[in-house]
Amino acid sequence: MPLSFFDFLGQLGGNPALFGTVLLTLAVLLVNGWTDAPNAIAGAVVTGALPFRPAVALAAVCNFLGVLCVTSVNASVAETVYAIASFGGGPKAALTALCAAMTAIVLWAAAAWYFGIPTSESHALVAGISGAAVALEGSLSCIRWDCWARVILGLVLSTAAGFWAGRGAQSRLKAVKLSNRTFLLAQLPGAAVTAFLHGAQDGQKFIGVFLLGTALAQGRADEGTFLVPLWLMALCAFFMALGTLMGGRRIINTVGREMVSLGPREGLAADLGNIACLFAATLLGLPVSTTHTRTCALLGVGSAGGNRPDWATAGKIALAWLLTFPGCMAIGYWMARGFLSL
Repeated sequence: MPLSFFDFLGQLGGNPALFGTVLLTLAVLLVNGWTDAPNAIAGAVVTGALPFRPAVALAAVCNFLGVLCVTSVNASVAETVYAIASFGGGPKAALTALCAAMTAIVLWAAAAWYFGIPTSESHALVAGISGAAVALEGSLSCIRWDCWARVILGLVLSTAAGFWAGRGAQSRLKAVKLSNRTFLLAQLPGAAVTAFLHGAQDGQKFIGVFLLGTALAQGRADEGTFLVPLWLMALCAFFMALGTLMGGRRIINTVGREMVSLGPREGLAADLGNIACLFAATLLGLPVSTTHTRTCALLGVGSAGGNRPDWATAGKIALAWLLTFPGCMAIGYWMARGFLSL
């Protein structure tokens, strides 16, 4: 039976560690909507299909719907995050380590936003949780490598397939004889669907963290009773939408102006390539980075459209991606060591 909202509130009132974990998870959801969701509307904003504020409002609504609709029928992405590592040592120590992991992710995401780099909170999430679990358990035996395999498979899909899907969409749209206005109008549903799939992917990951925290508070983390209550979907969807409403101009400028030059045709091609990969990953239940998928689709479009990407900017972004796994795992590990020693 799913956890009721009032039972959840009762657990919060009697468990400060769980309360802290929930607050930090909501903070990361807010940051995710703030720094990650803008990728969905970058093309529409840069090409002039939508002004910034209406585009942000559209993304917020579609993020909200994506979390609710997809999680109701397929919660496999949430299950992967839920089971990424095992936490021992009792409820208090386990929740303290999880709290440290979420702190690490907030720090990483805030730094990425400051430098305008579209990093992946999804990968920061699994790396931070894994690092904290290792600090708690004292070895890598707590890592569930089958779940990590799904993350790595999603990484391959979001980068390689994202690039080629964007390149393929741009190559095909070159032959389409339509006005720029038509391409601009077509970007509106493209941005909406992209934001919807972002919510479907990233909202589930934080639902997994919520359910892991409540399970650890009860001294268990069994996967056989994985049920997602409607109120939790709505809560995660609301905070992600709220974060999206905070904006994210720096991220949009980096991916849509500095990295590659976009026109209406290129913006639509990037949307189509991104949507194809996110849809396939969501159907397969693979946790992918929507940031990686979007950015690689843009690079693919630029490489096929004559507007050569700025590979120096792309290189900086790729370096941040490479550093996310070891960086967040290390921060999660040392934050957990520090929290557990207090």
